[in-house]
Amino acid sequence: MERLSLRLRIFLFFCLQGLGGTALVLLALYLGHARLDTTDPAAVFVFTGILAAFLLVGLSAAIWLLFDENVAKPIEKLAASLRAKAHAGVDTTLDARYLGDLAPAASAVSAALSESAVATADRIAAETERLNAEKAQLTALLTEIPVATILVGAAGQIVLYDGQAAEVLSQIHTPRLNAQLAEYFDEAALKAAVRRMHKTGREVTATLRAIDAALSFEARMKPMAGGGYILIIDAEQAEMPPEAARPIVYDFDLLHGDDSAFDAKPLSKLTFTVFDTETTGLLPHKDEIVQIGAVRVLNGRITPGETIDQLVDPGCPIPPASTKVHHVTDAMVAGKPDIAEAGRRFHRFARGSVIVAHNAPFDMAFLHRHKARMGVDWDHPILDTVLLSAVIWGTTEQHTLDALCTRLNVTIPGHLRHTALGDAHATAEVLVKMLPMLEARGLKTFGDVIAETRRHGRLLEDLN
Repeated sequence: MERLSLRLRIFLFFCLQGLGGTALVLLALYLGHARLDTTDPAAVFVFTGILAAFLLVGLSAAIWLLFDENVAKPIEKLAASLRAKAHAGVDTTLDARYLGDLAPAASAVSAALSESAVATADRIAAETERLNAEKAQLTALLTEIPVATILVGAAGQIVLYDGQAAEVLSQIHTPRLNAQLAEYFDEAALKAAVRRMHKTGREVTATLRAIDAALSFEARMKPMAGGGYILIIDAEQAEMPPEAARPIVYDFDLLHGDDSAFDAKPLSKLTFTVFDTETTGLLPHKDEIVQIGAVRVLNGRITPGETIDQLVDPGCPIPPASTKVHHVTDAMVAGKPDIAEAGRRFHRFARGSVIVAHNAPFDMAFLHRHKARMGVDWDHPILDTVLLSAVIWGTTEQHTLDALCTRLNVTIPGHLRHTALGDAHATAEVLVKMLPMLEARGLKTFGDVIAETRRHGRLLEDLN
């Protein structure tokens, strides 16, 4: 059967529909005729019509199941595989054995395009290696200069920070690209210094007080064309160890900003906070979080160094069965922040971003339950990678995190599986590969994706 062409296969479906329908109608007439001797002819006529209708409906359902299994599902799977190969760089096997020559033809086209892409990739790799070497040299040079440097956009957002600046910001909160500088330093002092800088058009000095920390820094602010500025802090004020060199983190696309409505923002321009939790059990209404892990995805890329890996004291013993899964013990969480403090830290980390999780309702239920203790509102827009998977591959495929990682060639090291940060990082890698696939389906904006995922909400109800 697998050797039949697609046209012949579809022709056979129609033959089965026609011949099978004729046979069933004849069967209904035969059974009705057999009742003529004992039943009123009008009743026999009604009986024959109802029986024929039921038989035809049953035949149609059976043929639909065959067509769905042998044609519709393979086409949907082939389309998803092609998108994964074209837009996520996933080298998957195009399995569509029921579609005749379609899969081999698609494989041939894909192979031909891959050969051209490999040559281009080699050239890009060589250039990337050169740029990385230059970046490493620049990082080493800046590390030797005892100043912390932050590039701030016209709207007050962080566009670049070096290793020394990361150490300064880390004393207040986790450093994040695209975060407002006012989330780290007193807003009134910042605004006053910026007004003086723009008024004079020259460098100004300012004393910046940290938010929620008994710290202050003497800083210089240099204006840039376009309205932004460079913030420079003497690194000696940061009291950081000499070996604390960290790479420069930047995204110059942030300089341009995006004032469009949130639902109209392109997927590639959104900031995502991808997170996962480990818990004492599977009941959000009574179990507790023991670990939160999170990473940030900005402009379609995972931002290095911008992570949370926080153990949480659940206030109760961790069941041995749960420890066996995530390896978090009572001794590890002793003295760690409770969910109120850990939740506030994560809330600040996720500010201004889309929260992403695999089976998000489960993880978010724990956070919502304790929002009063945290003193925050979890009003972030949310995306669920389970639903994104259903949009791309259809509801008939598996949508577990392991299945997605296998499908997209994402590797989760064994020692990181079922750790909050390990699963969050794997989910972020999956998200990064799915974003261009969603755009290829015509889902260009956040609003487009949300409208499409709502069609698959039942999946999450079944999971939970």
